[in-house]
Amino acid sequence: MTIQESGEMYLETILVLSKKSGMVRSIDVAEEMGYSKPSVSRAVGLLKSAGHIMVDPSGAITLTDSGRRIAEEIYDRHTTLTGILRRIGVDEKTAVDDACKIEHYISEKTFAAIKAYIQKHAL
Repeated sequence: MTIQESGEMYLETILVLSKKSGMVRSIDVAEEMGYSKPSVSRAVGLLKSAGHIMVDPSGAITLTDSGRRIAEEIYDRHTTLTGILRRIGVDEKTAVDDACKIEHYISEKTFAAIKAYIQKHAL
């Protein structure tokens, strides 16, 4: 099942927040992403139905294996692409914003080639 860009963004945000504070709730996601609570609630329901997250009775959100795999893949793309853009002279904010856009559309094949190039040339 292919996940949409918005779902990838939510999973990546949950991953990042869980690394920062351990426990993640819908309100944390809403605040981090700047979205309304109802929007986040709907997304959480869809991600839960798809098997990408679990929500315990206290409201704590955790990634399932499939959710973690997707989130880590997107996060890797984000950090790698941001780093490349920064190294070629793009300012931090623009690099982060552009990497966020690119990370959802770049093919696995192209991203793998970029990573191999970086490793080969020690960038």
